[in-house]
Amino acid sequence: MTRGRPELSDRERHVANWRDEIDSAALYRALGDLESDPRLADVYRRLAATEERHAGFWEGKLRAAGGRVPERRPGWRTRLLIAVARRFGTQLVLPTLNDLERADSRGYDEQPESRATAMPAEERSHARLLASLSGGAGVEGASLGRLEGRHRAASGNALRAAVLGANDGLLSNFSLVMGVTGAQVSADTILVTGLAGLLAGAGSMAMGEWISVQSARELAGHQLEIEAREIEEIPDEEREELALIYEAKGLDREAARALAERQIADRSTALDTLAREELGIDPDELGGSAAVAAGTSFVLFSIGAILPVLPYFFLNGTPAAIASAGLSVAGLFSIGALITVFTGRGALFSGGRQVVIGAAAAALTYVVGRLIGGAVGV
Repeated sequence: MTRGRPELSDRERHVANWRDEIDSAALYRALGDLESDPRLADVYRRLAATEERHAGFWEGKLRAAGGRVPERRPGWRTRLLIAVARRFGTQLVLPTLNDLERADSRGYDEQPESRATAMPAEERSHARLLASLSGGAGVEGASLGRLEGRHRAASGNALRAAVLGANDGLLSNFSLVMGVTGAQVSADTILVTGLAGLLAGAGSMAMGEWISVQSARELAGHQLEIEAREIEEIPDEEREELALIYEAKGLDREAARALAERQIADRSTALDTLAREELGIDPDELGGSAAVAAGTSFVLFSIGAILPVLPYFFLNGTPAAIASAGLSVAGLFSIGALITVFTGRGALFSGGRQVVIGAAAAALTYVVGRLIGGAVGV
């Protein structure tokens, strides 16, 4: 994001702030329209109204300086997130929105125009609220949320995991195809090798994901069994734990104890509450379906991995190699641009960086393949 960047002129900074607010307002409005829970929908609409008010503040600064206010059109990242929310549900975009709000939550603290206003506190409040909402995300997108566990562990973000899963397939198979191309083997051999690489990589990713999710489910189930036994055997201690949790959430001591007393009286309710509040486990999901996670991981990897192979279905020789490289480079640039949805960096920079890294890896395997092919007399 761009709020508070010191290298910008005042007008550029005001426009950047204004665009951020316009994007946030548009996204919150869309989430409010799509959200099925009326209470959450109202929260999103109130957030949108606050962001609109912030946008109006920066519009006033632009007009006061005699500048033109740009067209009120959300950016492509915002439009993409809205499209994903419409297709897959609002919960799937919450982690991304939470990341952006958290990164931007102190952007107004040091800006002279906003420092003395309520805007810095409101932005920090938005970040805390989004963290709470995304941390309590429901079942929408739960299966996607377990994709690519090694990526998700770093980000908690299913959208990012999906993009990076496709990137793994593209980068690894592009390098493989260029390696055997360098060995100067036939187009049929390259095609078979590329398809074998796709199946081997996708199968490996799927199996690894199945084991990861299934292990997490088994661990969660074991933790629930222990918690259920403790509720039966030491209910007083569990009641105290519940009371402390509610106090930490802002209730006074008496209200927290009364609520914990009511919860612990119903063993199933107590287990559900302690699982969610103490263990961070959704008893209804236990981390999602291992089979769905494995299948979707297989598909995402395959989507990326098929791109370098496609030209070899129709072409031979140098034209096939050039087409494979061109298609792969286009895919790498697109993935790099998509990653900016989460990072806020420029699409050209991120896409170009992805192309440079991917091209370097492919060039390395091409040279190695050429050397090995010459050595073995292929």
